[in-house]
Amino acid sequence: MSQLPTSSLLWPAAIGCGLMAGVYFAFSAFVMIALDRAGHAHGIAVMNAINIAIVKSPFMPVFLGTSLVCAALSLLALLRWNQPGALLMLAGSVVYVAGMFLVTVAFNVPLNEALSAVDPSSPAAAPLWGHYLKHWTFWNHVRTVASTAACALFIAAIAAT
Repeated sequence: MSQLPTSSLLWPAAIGCGLMAGVYFAFSAFVMIALDRAGHAHGIAVMNAINIAIVKSPFMPVFLGTSLVCAALSLLALLRWNQPGALLMLAGSVVYVAGMFLVTVAFNVPLNEALSAVDPSSPAAAPLWGHYLKHWTFWNHVRTVASTAACALFIAAIAAT
């Protein structure tokens, strides 16, 4: 089987995973801490603004595109199972799709939706913000690790092919 389809997918997958890991790392390392220090009303308002802006930003094509490339790589890995790098491609794809895409859909997005439904100045806002910070950040750590691990696995697959 030609290496062209493989490398034309592995490079964008590795770069996309690296970009996503960087975004998630920034949120885990300092963005969420800064939002918490701003107080719950300001933190909620800014996080809601981020969640609105992010869906209209270059983040979304990278988020969705990398997920689609990973899905394609998993199929390609299964088709070329006995060839060098196939296991690494499959592992990277599964780690990324499960640890980044599915975690986002199952955990981070519902938390974002709950946050957008609360009035930042209401009595319910402070406890919701505390819950949100704890759980959203935990799942964001998972996304950071998954994206980083997938990037490393794709780089190893590039080296192996």
